[in-house]
Amino acid sequence: MNKINQPIKILEEKIIVLLNKLKENHLDLVRSKDLQSSLVLENKILKDKILKLENDNESLKVANNLLGSSQGNSQTKTKINNLIKEVDYCIQQLSEMN
Repeated sequence: MNKINQPIKILEEKIIVLLNKLKENHLDLVRSKDLQSSLVLENKILKDKILKLENDNESLKVANNLLGSSQGNSQTKTKINNLIKEVDYCIQQLSEMN
């Protein structure tokens, strides 16, 4: 009887080890998914902050140029010209609707 029970006992031990590894793998997977979710959220927040800072920086550059700074006068003129072109385009579109 002992000879028959021995292979079964070894098989049971191996199954227990495999089940424990499966549980560990599952926990690792859950932790990884949680970490990924938090990193994706943090990445989105940081991208939004960067975009806001870039917009603020551009606004400050324009304001600085309007206050008489010699740096970037051509850049400000270009932006104003682009805005005028956009307004002209909008007026043209509205005129065509009538």
